[in-house]
Amino acid sequence: MIAGIGIDVVDIARFARSLERTPALRERLFAESERERPARSLAARFAAKEALIKALGGHAVIRWHDMRIVQDADGNPDFALSGALSAHVEALGIDRVHLSMSHDAGIASAFVVLERGVGRAATSREALAPNPDQELE
Repeated sequence: MIAGIGIDVVDIARFARSLERTPALRERLFAESERERPARSLAARFAAKEALIKALGGHAVIRWHDMRIVQDADGNPDFALSGALSAHVEALGIDRVHLSMSHDAGIASAFVVLERGVGRAATSREALAPNPDQELE
């Protein structure tokens, strides 16, 4: 069951100017493992973090360093959640956080979908699948 959806877009040039004007911003928004990436990649990561905040419905317990963008085993973008944010997501019963990021034509974008009850959803889909032993009318 979908528990939340968030989307965000970032103007890459504007974001790069912000990083140049305020060097401490890079340290404040990104974990050490993320900081040396190019502006387009940082803009997409910022969009991903903002999309996650929106999907969760706010940011009362969220700290920027508690949501690092990493690659999953297949090389796709994923979140590594930690601290109070990880506990908050678990308390909400969120089983899976889906993330898609892109940057093109000067814009970075990210889309986040939160899922709850992933195991139950698979069982429901199986229940709706046609039974191969059942005769069709």
